[in-house]
Amino acid sequence: MTTIRTRFAPSPTGYLHIGGARTALFSWAYARRHGGQFILRVEDTDVERSTPEAVQGILDGMDWLALNYDEGPFYQMQRMDRYKAVIRQLLAEGAAYYCYTSPEELDAMREAQRARGEKPRYDGRWRPEPGKTLPQPPEGVSPVVRFRNPETGSVIWKDLVKGHISFENAELDDLIIARADGTPTYNFCVVVDDWDMGITHVIRGDDHVNNTPRQINILKALGATVPQYAHLSMILGDDGTKLSKRHGAVSVMQYDDNGYLPEAVINYLARLGWSHGDDEIFSVEQFCQWFDLDHITPSAAQFNTEKLNWLNQHYIKLADNARLAASVRARLQARGVAVSDAPALEAIVALYKERVTTLNVLADEAEPFYIDVHPSAELLGEQLTAEATPALRELMERFKDVTWEAPAIGATIKEIIGKHGLKMPKLAMPLRVMLVGQTHTPSVDAVVALFPREVVLERMGRHLG
Repeated sequence: MTTIRTRFAPSPTGYLHIGGARTALFSWAYARRHGGQFILRVEDTDVERSTPEAVQGILDGMDWLALNYDEGPFYQMQRMDRYKAVIRQLLAEGAAYYCYTSPEELDAMREAQRARGEKPRYDGRWRPEPGKTLPQPPEGVSPVVRFRNPETGSVIWKDLVKGHISFENAELDDLIIARADGTPTYNFCVVVDDWDMGITHVIRGDDHVNNTPRQINILKALGATVPQYAHLSMILGDDGTKLSKRHGAVSVMQYDDNGYLPEAVINYLARLGWSHGDDEIFSVEQFCQWFDLDHITPSAAQFNTEKLNWLNQHYIKLADNARLAASVRARLQARGVAVSDAPALEAIVALYKERVTTLNVLADEAEPFYIDVHPSAELLGEQLTAEATPALRELMERFKDVTWEAPAIGATIKEIIGKHGLKMPKLAMPLRVMLVGQTHTPSVDAVVALFPREVVLERMGRHLG
């Protein structure tokens, strides 16, 4: 039985974005489901646009999402000798040939074809044929190498997402597989890599569909096994237009910066174009058990920030408090906020995590416990009413001696509002404003109990005199 081998092959001309991450996830999950291997390959032949920072961004994103690879990362720039050897092989076998057509000649050729209403394409003037006399190679011109594409027949494959796909060979001109400086081109490197690495299933974006017939023809010319292909449809933004940076087509690590948990992002990506019945929330282990290519929709998936936030809120609620506290601590420190031992950050996290959608919002909620809060005069004026102030002063006095635990604090607050004939919000809201600078928090007695007693008394006394 053939071992399933998939690969993720990003180009480091930009960071790992959400579309690439979904491709990586599906490729990884397919290998895991079938007990196969998942390979990471960095396609860095675009020397001018590839950067070390982008390579690191890809590795960091894969690590953050816990998409562990069994082999790699392999770098195409380190495999140049292999590609050149295969090009020499194709030249020797007559499956490739040197072409001396200059860029200016190609432009003129295409312009003339357009003028005649034809599809612009290379006309095969340097393609060797029986009985054909080729021009004399011009002096001082370094040739490109072109693959000798079949002129008749069709390239047909059953795409595992899109179904039956067919291209006429007559529509495909002879692809350049090595530039004039000798460097191999993208489509050729991909073919050699997939062949050498024994890739059985190529799962990638549908922007590669037009590359596939060319790659299949090269693989056949090499006598290599043709892998199965699954082309994933694009991801659209919330508004139905092409995904852009404003929608979420940013570095995967930006989601970390924005306060998302990796398991939430993984769960969300899994449902972008794939489904398992009505299941919306599932673990990575469940996903790997369930994942197949049959249930990937061939139509475009639509990004939904609201749903991602809902999932993230779910996973924050489930997360270990110590883990959340470590993340919140790092975020507060990045803001220049020193986190002290009192109150305990884990206790704050435990109280607030049910209410937030991101770790950044959780850090926002924790921040007032470690900084000096200065509510606006307008907010204080709204809440510190004439009827509330006497009750708050009495509450401050009682706070000096009460047992410093939420139940005792809550009982004292209820006693005071009963004595003064107030409803709970009339006392609780100004108390919240004095302590954390906002009117809405979890249960006010629990919030008060988190603070050291002296901090509560100081903050109340500052505004009550």
